[in-house]
Amino acid sequence: MSNIAGIVLAAGTSSRFGKANKLLADWHGQPMLRTVVEAALATDLDPLIVVTGHESAEVQAVLAGLGVIYAHNAGYASGQAGSLKTGVLAVPEHCDGAMVLLGDMPRVCPGDINILLDAFENKGSIVVPHYHGKRGNPVVIGRQHFARLAEIEGDKGARALLSRDNVASVEMESDAVLKDFDTPEGLS
Repeated sequence: MSNIAGIVLAAGTSSRFGKANKLLADWHGQPMLRTVVEAALATDLDPLIVVTGHESAEVQAVLAGLGVIYAHNAGYASGQAGSLKTGVLAVPEHCDGAMVLLGDMPRVCPGDINILLDAFENKGSIVVPHYHGKRGNPVVIGRQHFARLAEIEGDKGARALLSRDNVASVEMESDAVLKDFDTPEGLS
């Protein structure tokens, strides 16, 4: 079985959310980010790396007591690519790849994560969830793509790595892989 690390991106400024940090917003009685991290910890992802940046101390406080590794992205304001690089650099050498999870997707459950991990084991070097033809998150990326991932700049994710030749698509039963929260109204 492959050894896959988890990288939770939790460094952004949540600018579309307003003044509050959306990752700290209440999601069913606890901070949204804690829900995401607890779901990831309930799977075979090992280790789980949380990339911090904006309000790093507050982010770490809501994750107190959880067995995660922190990697700080000092350049978080420049966009998601820097957080991806920070996370990838923190992945131990013995890992075959990493699953990149977004801190604002609390509906993704351990079952969803495990489906994607199983697909990586059986199908290929990059695994992307889909729901009714729409690409979602989290994404599993094999170690052989880490160098190319480190070349991405700005507010872009791993999309630049994706091609028909290297991606295994997994159709999911839930739209949770599409649902991130960018505004306070979306939480209700």
